[in-house]
Amino acid sequence: MARRKFYVVWVGHKPGIYDSWEECQAQVTNFPGAKFKAFDDQTTATLAYRGDSSEHLGILRSIASHKAVAVNYAAIPEIVLDSIAVDGACAKNPGPMEYQGVNVRTGEQVFHVGPLEDGTNNVGEYLALIHALALLDKKGDTTTPIYSDSRTAISWIKKGAHRSTLAPTAKNGKIFELLARADKWLLAHYPVKNPIFKWNTDEWGEIPADFGRK
Repeated sequence: MARRKFYVVWVGHKPGIYDSWEECQAQVTNFPGAKFKAFDDQTTATLAYRGDSSEHLGILRSIASHKAVAVNYAAIPEIVLDSIAVDGACAKNPGPMEYQGVNVRTGEQVFHVGPLEDGTNNVGEYLALIHALALLDKKGDTTTPIYSDSRTAISWIKKGAHRSTLAPTAKNGKIFELLARADKWLLAHYPVKNPIFKWNTDEWGEIPADFGRK
């Protein structure tokens, strides 16, 4: 059962404390410079609301402007810091695609591939997961978690192969080569050992591996 959250909105359409993400989201969406944060209990949320929002700037974010904000992930107890976050990006669908992995604790880029022509975001997300899994496997690490914000890519891992309908073109041969290698690796290592967690974008902000193009 999901743990109940309380959301403090310091700056928004109507500042206050809300007990659902939907209510909080309504107050900060399309509000430039919106400031808000989720708390695990009402008492802490109340004290935070009455205090100075600058004390919590590490995990505040602006939804309306999509402005990148430095996040102190150590202040969010649900996040496993010793982990790898992965993400993919694609300018069009299909279009130039790339993906990367980032150390959540340090913010250091672990790997980056692309841009590759005529790909999709889902394919990039899937390849990023496989890349991280294979990298950890090569090190003999079966415990480090991997975060992804893509339900589709995570579901492909669970199904044992990608389910992309991407059509071959004169430019995306490399992507299909990577997909074939990824599926082959996954087949040989199924089920995967490292935990794969869904990144909670609504409460934690953009995943650390995000390319910042939204």
